[in-house]
Amino acid sequence: MGSVLAGLEPERVFYYFEEISAIPRPSGKCDKISDYIVSFAQDHNLEYVQDEYKNVLVRKKSKRADKGGPAVILQGHMDMVCEKSYDYDSKHDFTKDGLKLCILDDMIFAKGTTLGADDGIAVAYMLSILEDDSLDIPDIEALFTVDEEDGMKGALAFDTSLLKGKLLINLDHEVSGELLTCSAGGKRVKCSIPVNYSEVSGIGYSIIICGLCGGHSGMEIDKGRGNANLLLGRLLHTITKSMDFAVKYIGGGLTDSAIPREAKAEIIIDRENADLLESIVEKYSKIICSEFEGIEENMMIYAENKGEDTAMCLDRESKKRIGFMLNTVPDGIIKMSRKSEGLVRTSLNSGIMQLSDKEFVLIVNMRSLAESEKEALADKIEYLVETIGGKYTEEYDYPAWEFCEDSELRKSAFESYQRMFLQNPRLRGFHAGLECGVFYKKIEGVDIISFGPDIYNIHTPKERLSISSTQKVYEYLIEILKNL
Repeated sequence: MGSVLAGLEPERVFYYFEEISAIPRPSGKCDKISDYIVSFAQDHNLEYVQDEYKNVLVRKKSKRADKGGPAVILQGHMDMVCEKSYDYDSKHDFTKDGLKLCILDDMIFAKGTTLGADDGIAVAYMLSILEDDSLDIPDIEALFTVDEEDGMKGALAFDTSLLKGKLLINLDHEVSGELLTCSAGGKRVKCSIPVNYSEVSGIGYSIIICGLCGGHSGMEIDKGRGNANLLLGRLLHTITKSMDFAVKYIGGGLTDSAIPREAKAEIIIDRENADLLESIVEKYSKIICSEFEGIEENMMIYAENKGEDTAMCLDRESKKRIGFMLNTVPDGIIKMSRKSEGLVRTSLNSGIMQLSDKEFVLIVNMRSLAESEKEALADKIEYLVETIGGKYTEEYDYPAWEFCEDSELRKSAFESYQRMFLQNPRLRGFHAGLECGVFYKKIEGVDIISFGPDIYNIHTPKERLSISSTQKVYEYLIEILKNL
């Protein structure tokens, strides 16, 4: 099979993007992509360090006669969020299979899955720069981190004493023409509720919510999109008001950093309540579709009759505790910034819910530009969980990247943009978490900016990368480096 991206410019950027798209790289399984970068460094006689976590640092010396300038750190992450359409080939295995790239007009996408341009395009940019011996740029320290999408584990574990540079360009943004100046800190929390079961017989039904937009739980949390997990919790509570039922299974969402697009419950009801249940679900579907009109145009909410069933189901008390959690946990925007119009200050996303033999688990991701507000929200969730006899566990916590009033790197990047495009870039804060926050805290005196090409619908199977903006931003990145 030939190259899909052949002929696109910058040729080497898209060459490497296609190369890494063929390498499975979900969070927690970055060995192959990490080893690929090591092989690249070896093939190009570049100094490198691969740590025990599979982070890779590649160094390239400047070709300049005067090599007294500061090294510049280029930084992006190797892992990607792995989501696929509910109607896509169920055999696609993100731990084994590469992505099937496609082009439509100015957009690159992957058939049925996330594209991984977040943050694969950063990896491609850095490899292209490391390969190009013709560039008049400073010493480069290219840092490829693992598991950004799973609590920034790679960045948190990386030994920053290996870095010499104090100028850091993060390439993990998705809107061209913007320079990021700060980003939110975040915390992932596991809420565990113990459950008990009893045997129940009756008519089995699957209650399904699917077709939602989903999206990044930081970047798209302000779009008013539905959370499939919580909408299912609300539906089950609605059913409870009219009839009794038992819950055999409940689950939804794939990652805490994505707004869940799908959720499902399997329940058992009395035979005489089948028509009533279908009527309730149909009415609820109309109400919710109306509430999200213009936002969730492809949402579907329906019940499937599975026939006679006998199974172990949650007992009444377990069902009640889970229902309480799903219908009282805060959702979406908690507070907007008072200083920056349109900037979310604090938010929460209930990204994953799972049911096992012993417990129900809800994984929530909270973000805030203010450390105090993040901790206050965490306290609220802890109190809620413990009130219903559950266990609260913090799985990771990463710091915010705070705004720097006097950033020479930002000033230089701003001026480069003005010269190239005859207009000003937009300076903005960012509600999503970036590894910038980790390095801001770990590297004393570091000066940071972040930018990237246009990527749409990240963390969803509708993810798209703009070809033209990829070229524009690459040329901009080179221009910034030339002027440092």
